[in-house]
Amino acid sequence: MPPIGVLLVNVGSPDAPETAAVRRYLAEFLGDPGVVRLPRWLWLPLLHGIVLPLRGPKSAALYRKVWTPEGSPLITLSAALGGGLQRELGDGYRVEVGMRYGNPSIAAALERLKVADCRDLVLVPMFPQYSCTTSGTVIDAVRALRSRRGEREPLVVSAFFDDPEYVAALAHSVRSRVQDSDVDHYVFSFHGLPLRTIAAGDPYREHCERTAAALAKALDLPKERWTQVYQSRFGREEWLRPYAADVVPTLAQRHRRVVAVCPAFTTDCLETLEEVRLELGHKFRAAGGQDWTVVPCLNDDARWVAALAGIVRRRQLPAPLP
Repeated sequence: MPPIGVLLVNVGSPDAPETAAVRRYLAEFLGDPGVVRLPRWLWLPLLHGIVLPLRGPKSAALYRKVWTPEGSPLITLSAALGGGLQRELGDGYRVEVGMRYGNPSIAAALERLKVADCRDLVLVPMFPQYSCTTSGTVIDAVRALRSRRGEREPLVVSAFFDDPEYVAALAHSVRSRVQDSDVDHYVFSFHGLPLRTIAAGDPYREHCERTAAALAKALDLPKERWTQVYQSRFGREEWLRPYAADVVPTLAQRHRRVVAVCPAFTTDCLETLEEVRLELGHKFRAAGGQDWTVVPCLNDDARWVAALAGIVRRRQLPAPLP
């Protein structure tokens, strides 16, 4: 029997922490109609005339803060996860990793699966909570590529926001790094979205709330010991609240020791390493807080690899999207 293909897809990263590379990456990312849902005639001139010239150098400077000798943390950690999942699943599967924007590309990953004679594909967007702006655009891109190549419809893991094994892996990751008796408060920080996306029917907010509630239950936390926030707001329009940048300094006035968890990210990246660890940590300490601890993402943690293998094995029949 030919192996079953497994494609893990994350959002992506620039090829280098340099302005030109970051601008190329952001042009592809922010130019996707599935990500920024504004009329093209309005958005594209703004993107290329204002956003990229201003944001390119600033984002490159931020990427340099988290870049490693091996390259982008998101890429290297995703590759490690893919290798761990391959070992866990065994020879009946062939695991590849692709990025929705940038390299390694989805198209290149699909070509490697084709060479390996993988006719069936399990597609796993690496976003626990479904949104049309993340998982949705990944699913659309993979379906379009496979259709053009005359290949079968992929089996899709569209979300796993309250999967028991995923939540258990998250809880174990927290417990293995902090003693609850040393923590005054927990912050569960999720990537934000514009409110108009939610108003259009996107289930992302509900999925985030369910993940936060499930994690709090697994950690035996009463409601007064944790706060859910949204980060990474971009532009001037209203996004999901409460904003992390506003809430974290106020928490510092009441809690000296705070632990942050980022359940919307399975792999550490710019948002977790720079925005949450460094920027929010600075805001917390500047407001009087003492200890700001950020739990790393699941990355290639053994429990998460085993949980992900279970999620892949269970996806044997197509399931409807949320």
